Amino acid sequence: MRVVLGGTFDPVHDGHRALLDRAFELGDVTVGLTSDELAPKTRSEERYVRPFDERKAELEAELETFAEEYDRDFEIRTLEEPTGIATEPGFDVLIVSPETKEGGRMVNEEREEKGLDPLEIEVVDHVNAEDGDIISSTRIVAGEIDEHGNVTPDREGRDASRD
Repeated sequence: MRVVLGGTFDPVHDGHRALLDRAFELGDVTVGLTSDELAPKTRSEERYVRPFDERKAELEAELETFAEEYDRDFEIRTLEEPTGIATEPGFDVLIVSPETKEGGRMVNEEREEKGLDPLEIEVVDHVNAEDGDIISSTRIVAGEIDEHGNVTPDREGRDASRD
């Protein structure tokens, strides 16, 4: 089975790892990594996004670990459009998170317009941080949590001082 997913992956965190784990469970994986031009347009909030080459190197290291564990192949491709590479032939499953499920529907509409079969949409739930909120790159960059969802020591101190 050919599995596709996409994102900015800046930085890679346990929520991303849940998506990747499910993808590799299902088959060989192609990841669309947002280009430097597309990345700011896909973010709902303004924040710095590391250059493509830095994000790609970090993502590739993660993918190598999963590929070895599952004995699967992977490929990283540059994502230039929001619906990206998933609208191309050759894929069977699209991995999405709850907030990108609508994007999966749009991908399948575009595939239908091209005469392609729709992809199976696999929704992977969020991973929660220890404070109960979701793990997100934005929260990590803001210093609230680390990549595993642990509340940062500085944050714990500030939150405790409010009690």
